[in-house]
Amino acid sequence: MPTRESMGENRWLRPVAHRVLAPELWRFTRRSVPRGVALGMVTGILIPMGQIPASAVLALPLRANIPAAALTTFFTNPITTPPLWVAAYWVGAWLLRFDAKVPGQPLATHAQVNVGWLDWLLVDAGPATLVGLLFFSLLGALVGYFGSAFGWRLWIGRKWRRRHRRSARHEDTSLN
Repeated sequence: MPTRESMGENRWLRPVAHRVLAPELWRFTRRSVPRGVALGMVTGILIPMGQIPASAVLALPLRANIPAAALTTFFTNPITTPPLWVAAYWVGAWLLRFDAKVPGQPLATHAQVNVGWLDWLLVDAGPATLVGLLFFSLLGALVGYFGSAFGWRLWIGRKWRRRHRRSARHEDTSLN
């Protein structure tokens, strides 16, 4: 992963370096890290290529942590992407078939059957996969945001307890 300094020296980023290299986008805070994790989940799932640059660009207006957003995009990789897309197709197909559960004649019975694989891809698989990916990206963003915010809270709470124990021990030894 490129460092902040190497990005500042890049000739392509020089015109926007003041905005991209703003310290608040690189500092790990309790607000920017969950935003970065949520953004990384969305760009990692919805954008098939160029996920890291996309998450870095989208982190600017959202004031999200750029390293957290970039690292979270690695959730999707050659091992996790095929099962994710298959699951997205099944979930999307289930979400789009709500009319089969409605009383009356479902809309699916009016469509032509066995028209070919290209029509299946464009009419059935494409929209179902897209809806499933949107669902998973929203779910991943919510879980990532609240999970990292909760993890941040636990980490800070542990640091405060350690600090309190150390100061209590230090006071006990100074009293003796």
